[in-house]
Amino acid sequence: MVSAVFHSPLDAATPAARSGDKPREASATHLIAGDAHPTGATAQNDMKNSPPAAAAAKSSRDASWLWLGVLPPLLGLGLLLLVWELVSMGTGASIPSPKDTFRQAVEIFSDPFYSKGPNDQGIGWNVLSSLKRVAMGFGLAAVVGIPVGFMIGRFGFLSRMFNPLISLLRPVSPLAWLPIGLLVFKGADPAAIWTIFICSIWPMIINTAVGVQRVPQDYMNVARVLNLSEWKIVTKILFPAVLPYMLTGVRLAVGTAWLVIVAAEMLTGGVGIGFWVWDEWNNLNVKNIIIAIFVIGIVGLVLEFALIKIATAFTFEEVKS
Repeated sequence: MVSAVFHSPLDAATPAARSGDKPREASATHLIAGDAHPTGATAQNDMKNSPPAAAAAKSSRDASWLWLGVLPPLLGLGLLLLVWELVSMGTGASIPSPKDTFRQAVEIFSDPFYSKGPNDQGIGWNVLSSLKRVAMGFGLAAVVGIPVGFMIGRFGFLSRMFNPLISLLRPVSPLAWLPIGLLVFKGADPAAIWTIFICSIWPMIINTAVGVQRVPQDYMNVARVLNLSEWKIVTKILFPAVLPYMLTGVRLAVGTAWLVIVAAEMLTGGVGIGFWVWDEWNNLNVKNIIIAIFVIGIVGLVLEFALIKIATAFTFEEVKS
């Protein structure tokens, strides 16, 4: 005998329905908007309250940027001017005051590119002449130093061969090479360029070699398995990995070169910011010397900032969430 079993509709219902709970209805608006609140009224209140909160957060960020980014440099500059004014008052007429120096700077920069002879030119021509020498010496150092750094970092034999020479010659003061340049090249400009070259080459060689040596060994193992040529290893593996190190060496070399050219031009003469400083000292014009100090600092700061931006563009860092 077959007995028929009848199931009640409650038996097929969910446990929530059997227990008497009412199922929660999903709102299409909540699903689309991704709202976590169960009621639409709360969501509307959040929407009303969110713009003031965002505006407050933005105002806080603006105030923080003003407090941390603008105020400290202004305070530092004000402290410098205060100390300068006190020193000027204490030394009498020996050190000009900031006000007198500013008036002299306005007069100088009203016509920075005048030319009244080979030894009487505006400060603009002197800065450009110094930058030209730095560019030539630095460019020659990059052409020689970067390939040498690649070879020293790539081959252990060359590393052991050149490390003693670099350790011996790198600590030598750049100005010590200036008489050698005058003796060999028989001219002030080539001697200054030679001095820039010899002081700029060491940071590029060392940083490039260190970058090559720090390339992960797994990369080289893959290149060996794929039987890549040395040219492809350098261009496809080493160069992208070493580029941040190389740019750091370039930045250090440019800073050193700009420091050295001023001292070299004081000794060699001619047109240049270093010669301009020395000539103004011979004329006992302290205002122009102080102006030249600020010009040298500003040009060096611009060079440093530009190279930092270039290095940052080619530096790969982990993105923080």
